[in-house]
Amino acid sequence: MLWSLAKVVIFLAAIAGLAFLAGTLSDTGGEVRLWVFGQEFTFGPLQAAIAAVLLVVAVWVLLKVAAFLGAVFRFLNGDETAISRYFDRSRERRGFTALTEGMVALASGEPSLALSRAKTAEKLLKKPELTTLLTAQAAEAAGDGKTAMAAYRALLSSEKTRFVAVRGLMKQKLVSGDTDTALKLAEKALALRPRHAETQDVLLKLQTEKADWKGARATLSEKLKTGELPRSVYRRRDALLALQEAKVVLDEGSTIEAREAAIEANKMSPDLIPAAVIASRALVEKGDKKGAARVLRKAWDAQPHPDLAAAFAAIEPDESPGARMRRFKPLLSSRPENEETRLTNAELLLLAEDFKAARKVLGDLAETHPTQRTLAILAAVERGTGADDLTVRSILARALTASRGPQWCCDTCQGVQSEWNPVCSSCGGFDTLTWREPVATRQSQTAASADLSPLLVGLPPEAALIPDASDDAVILPPEDIVRRSN
Repeated sequence: MLWSLAKVVIFLAAIAGLAFLAGTLSDTGGEVRLWVFGQEFTFGPLQAAIAAVLLVVAVWVLLKVAAFLGAVFRFLNGDETAISRYFDRSRERRGFTALTEGMVALASGEPSLALSRAKTAEKLLKKPELTTLLTAQAAEAAGDGKTAMAAYRALLSSEKTRFVAVRGLMKQKLVSGDTDTALKLAEKALALRPRHAETQDVLLKLQTEKADWKGARATLSEKLKTGELPRSVYRRRDALLALQEAKVVLDEGSTIEAREAAIEANKMSPDLIPAAVIASRALVEKGDKKGAARVLRKAWDAQPHPDLAAAFAAIEPDESPGARMRRFKPLLSSRPENEETRLTNAELLLLAEDFKAARKVLGDLAETHPTQRTLAILAAVERGTGADDLTVRSILARALTASRGPQWCCDTCQGVQSEWNPVCSSCGGFDTLTWREPVATRQSQTAASADLSPLLVGLPPEAALIPDASDDAVILPPEDIVRRSN
């Protein structure tokens, strides 16, 4: 602002000075004489002033022409000049236009056009951090993995684009099924950007698929530190991973470490059924039967489950039916109206051959929520109370098409798993299995036998009935319908 004002003042001062000089010469009547190549030229004051201005203009024009010729020479010689900058600006405009068209084409779902525009922009702009990235993404969208991999590798050389390159290579390896390399790239990407939520999730998924429970727990801890995971969710999922660590250690035979890991998992999430079961077994092996019972009662208070009942029975595997009934009484009294509590109680009464009490405990479950397990217990009760074969067979016929009741179901893909795992075997979802009845509850006409709990060990043969595909009642020994506690 000040410099612009100064230039205006200087210009006005120069005009005023020239006007003053011209007025002085005109008043004095002086003349200006010039000799050029032996010839004399005489100018009046005003003519001299005009000639001076023309001379200045001519010199300025000559200097500009000379500068232009010099610029042309340097341009032809390859040096940067005003002319080269002009062409550079023109090329840059065309390059950014091609880049814009490529980005629009990519967003519009035209990867081939985007790839073509990206190549054009790359030739014009010479800015790989922009054009190579567009090339990689366009090739990725077009399914050209080879071009995408080459583009991402080119981006590795720049610190600004290294994370994008590593992440892109990781995604390409995932597409090609090379999960081992993808896992290493995910670890490297997370080291570059520890707070990147998507990379954390990908790494956690790969680690759980590879059964790297220790690494998965470290990644989960990183998600907690960066605020990507609520503490309550973190505690449960960390318990899941600790539980898997315990299973691995147990498989390897290191029982002391298995006990510690299992008990740690149960402490972090007392309502986690598999953790409670493993922790109780570890405590039994340690000789702490009271601690095992306490762990199972706490988990039962949160959610009654047949696996908890089986583990509770396994604390004293050789006890009499009456002793088992007495030991189970505190457990069953916490959630008396729960369906699982009623079924477990009915099975215990069957074991004690108290069929009338079993019928009373079972109540109207066979009508309100008929499952294979409920109907199998009802059939055993009817057989034990002396009902005729027709009555028993009609109940078993209903069991053929009845629901199997609650199972481990994935909340994401609705798949049913035979046993609990932290990762769904169908969709790979982490911590998606819950104990509930599947969406599709109707079973095949050739359904297998009802799964009675291991509490029925010792059930008299006359009470052990199971249907077959021909709708006939078949008497089987108890070991064929009982899932043993061990």
